[in-house]
Amino acid sequence: MSRRLAVLTVLLAALLGATTAHAQSAEASGTWLTQAGDARVKISKCGGGICGVIVWLKEPMDTATGKPATDSKNPNPALAKRPMIGLPLFSGMKPAGPNKWSGQIYNADDGSTYASSITLTGAETLRVEGCVGALCGGETWTRAGR
Repeated sequence: MSRRLAVLTVLLAALLGATTAHAQSAEASGTWLTQAGDARVKISKCGGGICGVIVWLKEPMDTATGKPATDSKNPNPALAKRPMIGLPLFSGMKPAGPNKWSGQIYNADDGSTYASSITLTGAETLRVEGCVGALCGGETWTRAGR
């Protein structure tokens, strides 16, 4: 009887662990407004982690050209022509702890990619941080209307 109980306990623990891992990704999923309020990023599950894509811009048009904004700061000329809406900021951020993911994030403001972490700090807030060497910075995003 105790062997049965031990097996049941192990199975229950495994199930709870799988549920927690699934919930971690699901909680970050959704649309988030950047701290400056100038963009919305849709986060979804992908490849065992999370991905984020720009889905809205406060200023979707380039004032200089009158055309939709592009990734003009990207040092790769071919990528510099891609539209900002639909631009992937991060893909495959991997779980790095409870409600935390780490990987690389693209900064369209300067065309560079940085080591990054994303932490769900509350049901409606997400902390996004990026680092270059020992210098780190970040901002808090809020969940856009449900």
